[in-house]
Parts: sequence; structure tokens; C-alpha cells
Amino acid sequence: MTKIKGLIQDISGAIRVTKMREEAFKNAKNENLYADPINQVARALHPAPFMVQVIKIEDVSITARMFTFKAINHKLPIFQAGNYVSIRVKIGATVTTRPYSISSAPYEARGENGFFSITVRRGKDDIGFVSNYLYDHLKLQDTLEVEMPFGHFYFESLRDSKDIVGIAGGSGITPFYSMAKEIAHGTLDYNLTILYGSLSHKDIILEDELDKIARECDRVKVIHVLSDENAKLNPLDLKGYISRDIIKKYSIDQNPENGKTTYFICGPLPMYKYIKGELESLNVPKRRIRMEVFGTDKDVSKIEGFPIEKMKEQYKITVVRGIKEDVIDAYASEPILVALERHGILIHSLCRSGECGACRAKVLDGEFFIPKDMDYRRLADKRFDYIHTCSCYPLSDMKIKITIL
Repeated sequence: MTKIKGLIQDISGAIRVTKMREEAFKNAKNENLYADPINQVARALHPAPFMVQVIKIEDVSITARMFTFKAINHKLPIFQAGNYVSIRVKIGATVTTRPYSISSAPYEARGENGFFSITVRRGKDDIGFVSNYLYDHLKLQDTLEVEMPFGHFYFESLRDSKDIVGIAGGSGITPFYSMAKEIAHGTLDYNLTILYGSLSHKDIILEDELDKIARECDRVKVIHVLSDENAKLNPLDLKGYISRDIIKKYSIDQNPENGKTTYFICGPLPMYKYIKGELESLNVPKRRIRMEVFGTDKDVSKIEGFPIEKMKEQYKITVVRGIKEDVIDAYASEPILVALERHGILIHSLCRSGECGACRAKVLDGEFFIPKDMDYRRLADKRFDYIHTCSCYPLSDMKIKITIL
């Protein structure tokens, strides 16, 4: 307890302290000696958006290109094999973001000449709005704004076994390529067997690069599983689809339920649903299954619980940003995030799969639908009507509040 000496003494004491502080300020150096090591580390690991430049473009299949970037006046942050980068791009009047798994290995980002790569697959003209744009138009010396690293699709020794079976489809091979390169470099300590499903050899992304690693590193195996009836098979190739029997064959002791093998899955949504069923039939412990988020379903009408009768409905969404309000059109068939971007309203977004929460918004009024498998909201957010706009569909006129950018 502070002892009170008396009004005059206490007041005069305060005056003396004030004079001492003023004297200290007057004699202080101009140099700022303050340092916050924790904040410095946080900024290095998770920097603000920064600019990168294209320094290399390679075709890695008949429909896929690898783009390599260097940072402009910035040091590349540390990332893990399996992380993704969020790229911001302007196409016409639309400013949008897309997540891409990092294809290059973490060790390649270190040093003054560090770089990272993504692999972009071109789809049909009506599928892959941003990917098709990057594939067709991105050229050497072009610049983009990026944020990195993000995601949880990486090996963690405290959680995962040291024998990994990676199950990939299409462009879902890219994080496994990063893992394979890091293992071959000697900076990741686990065994990786990749089961890669494709139609035929002409559809395989990074085939030569993957096979070279497998030949030179005994800790990496690549098994191509080809579904086209007319596909020609190499000696190690398998015919058909990545079934429970194939998964079992390449698991430790051919016994998936013993928990000695961890399964990483990355590919299109239909493959997720199929592989999830195969792993469940093999009684694989849930702690041994890791799935990368991979966007929303292209056809929301096929998602369980969606009211199909509202599929073609169009609604009005009032968007509140501080004291400013805008009214935009939105379709029940599209995520609210897409409607916002189409109308030129900026909102922070990263994963576009409902997981990260960057595009979080407050619902002030209206009804909406969130797919059960994409509802990663916190319990408090569910209770107080917050949504992730990338995985939320309007079912009526709505009013939402978003962060001012």
C-alpha cells in the first residue's frame, strides 16, 4: 500500500519526477534503440503483401506451366513444403485472388537469389477464370502482388508418421513435388510414396521432374495410376483408379488401420469424396488423414442441403463498409465473395475454401447456405452470424458488414 505523506509533499514529488523525465528527454540520443524481436520474427514469417516478378516460365505438361518468381525489394519468407501462396490479379474490372500450392522447395527460396514457383493448369474456357488468364497472358518480367505462406498441408513430426502416402490428382501434384524436392535435398526427414492419378502419360504434370527425383532418391517413390483404357503403361504404372487396394498395397505393412502411415490428399473435389470413402473403408485413423482445401464445388446444386429450387434466384446484397453502403446483385449459385469481386468491392481473401477466415463478414440480415464440409467457422462466429464469404451462398436479400480495405 502506498503511503500518503501529505498533499504538499505528494504534489512536489510529482513535480520532481516530471522534471527528471524532461531532463532525460533533453539528454536522450536521436537514435531509436527500441526493438521488438517477437514482432520482427512475426513480420518475417508472415509479411504484408509484396510484389514479385516472373523470372522463368516452363511447360511441364501439355496443359500446365510452371511460373517462377523472385521478390522485388523484399526477402522471401520461410515456408514449408505444402504451403500455398495467394496471388492477387486484376482481370478487366475484376480484382480477385487465387491460392496456388508452391511447387518449388523451401530451400530454393533462401539466399539473395531465392525464388518460388507455382504450377498453373489451363482448363476449358468456362472453367478456371484466373488460371486460364495466367496461363495465357503471364509473361517474363510481369509483376504480381502476393501473400505467403499459408495452409496446413505439410509434414509435422509431432503429428504425422514418417511414412507418407501422397494421393494426388491433376494439379494436386504440385505440393507433393515441393515435398519430394525437399526430401531429396536432405532437409525433410520422411519417406514419401506418391500415388498420382491421371488419364494417360500426356496428362501427367511434372512427370519427368518427379521421375528423376524418384530415380535419384530412395526415399521418394512415384506410382502413376492411369485411368484411360488406351493408356500405355510403363513398368511401374498401374491401371484404373486409386482404389482401396492400391492404397493398402503401398501402406506400411499393407495395413492402413495400424496408424503407421499418414495419408496426404490433394486434388479435385470429386477425388476427395472418393478417396475419403476408400480410406474410411480401410479404417484409417482420422488423425492420419490430411486433406488440402481445394476451392468450392463448381455446381452448388449438387451439394447436400442446398435448396435446388433457389438455384437460379438473384438477390440484392447491401454491403456495409463503415458509413458507406452499396447494393449489389448476387446469385444463389455463387459464393458471396464472387459477387463482391464482380462488383469491384475489395475484400481480403486467401484460401477461397472456407478455411482461413480472411474473408470473414458479419451478417446483419438475410438467409444463407454454407456447405457442411466447408464450414470452418469458429463456434462464436456461428452463434453471432459471421460468415466466410468464399463459402457462403445467399438464399434471400441480405445485408452484410465487411472490413474497409
